[in-house]
Parts: sequence; C-alpha cells; structure tokens
Amino acid sequence: MDYQHTLQGIFLSRPNRFIAHVRIDGREEVCHVKNTGRCRELLVPGARLVLEHHPEAAAKGRKTCYDVIGVYKQHAGAQDESLLINMDSQAPNAAAWEWVQGGGLTRHLSNSPVGPADPAPPSIAQLRREVTCGASRFDLAFLLDGVQSYMEVKGVTLERGGVAAFPDAPTERGVKHVDELAALAREGVPCFLLLVIQMKGIVGFRPNWETHPEFGHALERAQKAGVTILAYDCLVTERSMQIHAPVPIFYERQGHG
Repeated sequence: MDYQHTLQGIFLSRPNRFIAHVRIDGREEVCHVKNTGRCRELLVPGARLVLEHHPEAAAKGRKTCYDVIGVYKQHAGAQDESLLINMDSQAPNAAAWEWVQGGGLTRHLSNSPVGPADPAPPSIAQLRREVTCGASRFDLAFLLDGVQSYMEVKGVTLERGGVAAFPDAPTERGVKHVDELAALAREGVPCFLLLVIQMKGIVGFRPNWETHPEFGHALERAQKAGVTILAYDCLVTERSMQIHAPVPIFYERQGHG
C-alpha cells in the first residue's frame, strides 16, 4: 500500500488519542493520529514522524491537513540508528488485502509441511472485506479451495529488543475476535489470524503477557482450536508498507508461568 505527499515532522505532544502537535518546517501544526492506541513508546517528545499531507483537506471538510502515519524509533543505546515503524492502524488491513490478493497466503500454505505427497497448490477466490458471519464480522473472507474461510488482521507496532508484541494496551475487542475465530475453527471452518508487524528487522513475535495476558491465552486457545496464526513483518518506507516475510511466534510467558 502507498501514501501520497509524505513529509517529516517532530513530535511535540499528544493532547488526546486523536491528535498530536507536530513541528513542521519550524511551525506547529495539529495533526490527526491514525492510531488510537497508546503508542507511548513511539510518541515521545522529539521523535521524528512521518506525515501524510492532504492538500484537499479544507475542500473535504477535514479538521487537519496532516496524518501521522509513521515514526522513527530510536534504538536503545544507539545514537544514529533508528527503526521506521508504520503506525497507521488502517494500513495492516490494506496491506493484508494486497498480500492475499497477490498470492501471499497461498505461497505460505504451499510452503507449509504437507507430508509425502504434495497436493495441488491452494487457490483463493472471492476475496472480500468486512464480512459478517453469524454475530461476528471479520476483516477478510475468501474461498480457499472452494471452502468459505475467514481472516482477522491485527497490526503490531510494539517492539522490544527486536521482538514484536501485541497488544500495547488491553484489548477486549481483540480477545473477542480471536475467540470468534476459534469457535468457527472448532466447527471445521478454515480460519486465519494475520499479525502484521508494521516494521522490518524483527526476530519474532510474542503475546504481550505483561500488559494483557488474556490475549495471550486467547491465542493459545485459537491455536489449539485449529486457527492458523501467522506473524509477518513488513517492508516499510515513508511512502509505503508491504507485507514481506514470516517471523516465528514465541508463546512462552517469560516469567508468567
């Protein structure tokens, strides 16, 4: 997925979860934050931000003409090295759509261990967004080899020592989505959870047991129920984000028994 009219700014403050004050070319601007999560480890005073400018903002009735879409996170102990993180909460779904449509999921499934006799490569058809199934609504739905299947997408922006984690704040909604996938999987419906890590240079993913252990337990339940859980990093630039490569998932609690 691509952005238009990007530029940089310096983060000053965040009065509420929807807006940030940013210094752009020496002036202070109010910018829309395209992520309502806490992002406390990202939005720190002086952080270098990536913004998308909307020249047509006034004509379209927008309150601001800038969106915060990314941030350069300084690595601990490094003076010159920083990690570019896409923090646009709408980007993972758009990138997932492009990835599935472009054959990313079928390539992943084709590379999975299948036993002594490899079957024909899987096929995906009728890809759709925001599809309701019973009382649930999932980010993506498609026919996998003719069988109705569902995918939930979660964007990951939290990074600690090269390991990505989710969530950065308690998310009952996230637990609900994962449990809904697990319930369908127990009925034999192919279900997928795609964790889109909005950065590169990651060695693995783990549930954020410290912040929300319930989500970690939900992941474990989903895995046991047969949900296919995928974690992929992304190629991120100031003007684009593309799902790139799988990373291992570490379910261990790291001291939480």
